[in-house]
Amino acid sequence: MIKKEAIEAVFRDSLKLKPQESCLILTDTIKENIARSFYEHALKLSKRAELMIIKPTAEHSAEPPKEAALKMLEYDVQLLITEKSLTHTRARRQATSRGHRIATMPGITEDTVNRCLDIDYLALEERSKKLCSLLKATEEVKVITASGTDIKFSLEGSEFFGQNGGSFGLPKAFGNLPEGEVSFSPSDCEGVYVVDLSFPGLGILESPITFRVKNCFVYKIEGGKSSQIIERLDKAGPLAYRVAELGIGLNPKARVIGSILEDEKVISTVHIAVGNNLSYGRDNDVPLHLDGVISKPDIYLDKEKIMDKGDFLIF
Repeated sequence: MIKKEAIEAVFRDSLKLKPQESCLILTDTIKENIARSFYEHALKLSKRAELMIIKPTAEHSAEPPKEAALKMLEYDVQLLITEKSLTHTRARRQATSRGHRIATMPGITEDTVNRCLDIDYLALEERSKKLCSLLKATEEVKVITASGTDIKFSLEGSEFFGQNGGSFGLPKAFGNLPEGEVSFSPSDCEGVYVVDLSFPGLGILESPITFRVKNCFVYKIEGGKSSQIIERLDKAGPLAYRVAELGIGLNPKARVIGSILEDEKVISTVHIAVGNNLSYGRDNDVPLHLDGVISKPDIYLDKEKIMDKGDFLIF
């Protein structure tokens, strides 16, 4: 059963839904039961609430059906509760460009709803803004782990994701729920990253997967179930191998459960994604965005160390 407190926190503290606003709950046949709990609550709060159910999309960042994309242009506040992510889609970008506020919940489970949504959004916003301000003043980010990650990122020209810490009260605001990450898309990166916690479609990893990067493109993937990842990337085309994101987890209630939506928000982790990066103001338009979660990193912003083996040094 979905806890009432979790649903109330989303509408009151995150989306800040007002009585005069309209609300769309867009879901698929996999996540319909969770979505209905939010829809029933939205009916009590909004002047006009609608539940729209679609077939599951094939991959993360694949576009929803045309009728769903058109519906998203109509509603002030939206929850996209689907199995695959709609965060980095054209439909989401067009809707937010009109001023609509959107929270996406790809792959969310009842357990994640009940544990991770009823949080102190003001405290999370404060931490997110501080981290984001440090990143904006940085030219190069370096991530190192004991498992073999050693990679550098250039930030030039990137927009930032998560800087509002889940407080989606302003026009055009969007992000994941549960919230709790600050991320950017590199203009360039080079090195090696080793995903040792989880990966979309694979869940919690039994053995690490190594990604080798040059000129912001992955050129080799080794170990674990790397063949399955290569198959998915090849299906989307060569642009799917572009490194699209580095994100840093900030949610105090998140834990690694094998679902990327929650795993990438865990404090003491970073995640690195390949594929679509349009949400960051970049131009890699590919119907795929896959994040791999990495444990206990050291993070350097230029020469300043802000995380030591997963422990923040700035909060």
